[in-house]
Amino acid sequence: MHGYGPTPQQQTTSRPSPATLTAVRVILVTVTVLSCGLLGWVAMLRLAIVTRRPRDWFLLAVVIVLNVALFAFIMATPDDPDEMSDAAVLLMLLWIVVLLAGVLTYYLYVEIRHYGSLGSPPPYSAPGHPAPLLPYQQHPAQQHQHQHQNQHPQPNPYTVPTPPPTPTPAPQRLDQVRAELDELSDYLRKENREGEGR
Repeated sequence: MHGYGPTPQQQTTSRPSPATLTAVRVILVTVTVLSCGLLGWVAMLRLAIVTRRPRDWFLLAVVIVLNVALFAFIMATPDDPDEMSDAAVLLMLLWIVVLLAGVLTYYLYVEIRHYGSLGSPPPYSAPGHPAPLLPYQQHPAQQHQHQHQNQHPQPNPYTVPTPPPTPTPAPQRLDQVRAELDELSDYLRKENREGEGR
């Protein structure tokens, strides 16, 4: 149980900045394309390390086996392009295209989805350290508690109830003004009657 003060934050997976993620993706895609898919295992290795899912480790092994088989197939073909059959050229071309398309599509889709599920990085935080709460920010538990308190306000048991204010009598000056207005009103009525009598 924790005492007063902010609750300790749980350690979450740190998320690199968007610029870092973009740079890593561009580098891995470029390396895979320039090597004609033979270094596609590098992108799959990064993906398996980042996601830590057994399926990604299995697919890494599959890509390594396909890359080794492709390398062996290329080494087994004759050095002279005229001696290669059309079927061998077509098989090698399809192998490279399918391997490239499969690795790049799966890598980009899963990594973007993985980091998208983590949310955006916290502002002003160093890697591995949670960002401090700013004065206007609240921990989610505090926000829920604050909303709950706003819905059902509780009276403070330590306050003394104050009686409602009693009406104060009108000041003497007000009475004097009323009397003067009454006199003025009587005077004007009297003047009015005298004027009509003429």
